[in-house]
Amino acid sequence: MAIDITDLRDPVLSPAQRAAREAAAAVPLRFTQNAILGAAMEQTGLSDFGADDFRERLDVWCKAIEEDANASALTRVNLFQMMIRYAATRLRIEDIIGRHPEILDIVIDRPIIVAGLPRSGTTHLLGLLSADSRLRSLPWWEAIAPVPAPQDAPTSDDPNPRWTRADQGWQGYEAMLPHMAIMHEFSADHISEDIELQAVDFSSYLLEWLAYVPSWRDYYLSHDQSGTYAYLKKALQVLTFLRGPNRWVIKCPQHMEQLPALYRTFPDATFVITHRDPVGSIRSAMTMALYAARMLRTRVDAEEPKAYWIDRYERLLRACVRDRDVLPAAQTIDVYFHQWIKDPDSILREIYRLADLPLSDAALVQLHAYRAAHDSGHRGKIAYNLERDFKITADAIRSRFAFYFDRFPVQPEVR
Repeated sequence: MAIDITDLRDPVLSPAQRAAREAAAAVPLRFTQNAILGAAMEQTGLSDFGADDFRERLDVWCKAIEEDANASALTRVNLFQMMIRYAATRLRIEDIIGRHPEILDIVIDRPIIVAGLPRSGTTHLLGLLSADSRLRSLPWWEAIAPVPAPQDAPTSDDPNPRWTRADQGWQGYEAMLPHMAIMHEFSADHISEDIELQAVDFSSYLLEWLAYVPSWRDYYLSHDQSGTYAYLKKALQVLTFLRGPNRWVIKCPQHMEQLPALYRTFPDATFVITHRDPVGSIRSAMTMALYAARMLRTRVDAEEPKAYWIDRYERLLRACVRDRDVLPAAQTIDVYFHQWIKDPDSILREIYRLADLPLSDAALVQLHAYRAAHDSGHRGKIAYNLERDFKITADAIRSRFAFYFDRFPVQPEVR
């Protein structure tokens, strides 16, 4: 079933959406380091944030958010709460390492790392690999609360309070933006990108998906991300200590523009780089942003996502083309969408071969069962319309990416 969102440019708000916007407007906020870190310390009863270099990045985040004049009050409330959550998580990570320094000796053994544009098959592939019980993955309920707080102890009424909170948050989000479940799922058991762990270091490109923050983008792209990738590894060590095993499968599109830092941090990894016509991914990102704008922007303007995301994808893919060959051939596979849809099993077998992980026929059957059980097609599919919603054609977008098609044998899809 095709779902055509016809009010993208001129949204018609439901009573619940209007009420949420009005409630957020009544909450005055100022984004300052002291306010965010103070709230995190009060929430946790902890005070050691570890290395102080994150404070400069936090200040850049705060300044960039304040510069986004079109961010709605709801966006500001959501970002403020999110930043407190990251600061509280950082406090808990440093606390548990302080009590258990042996955590830093845990080996993150030959992880499988997936990188690729959104909508290029990364989420589907990550979900498939995470069905293998030999591999450790990051469900959303754990990504947003990696270290349990005292109130997260299981009870007879609630065996996993972190899962319950994540589920309640997703239900509320889905009720407010019902089509988002098709575009980008955040259910409690959904396997998360590892960007949630990078954000605990107040870096990554995550903030760009939540507000229009070009000053943060420029800061992030001009600074070496090795420290943040090291923090990602430290977070994985903590999670492994709390719940093994230590053979991880992780994924994030951002890795495509951070391949040198990724390789330095995980030199024994198996790298899986997925490729697909970038027009499809850009079309999805712009449509998702414009749909969410009814809640997240004061004024809905289709030029915002069009101007930002076409340029941003070009930056990301130019970095991928520039740095792809830093990854060792013996540890890396490029996965092309047109090949994946024809013969996924042979690609899975090659991934497992590179990872030196046996893949039996019985294991393949299990992966197929997972794939069938997690088919999201029953929700329907979004009907995209670039010319109606953004006054641009697929060919006009694709003309920006000749360098990518020249480097990788990607087949154009969107017409």
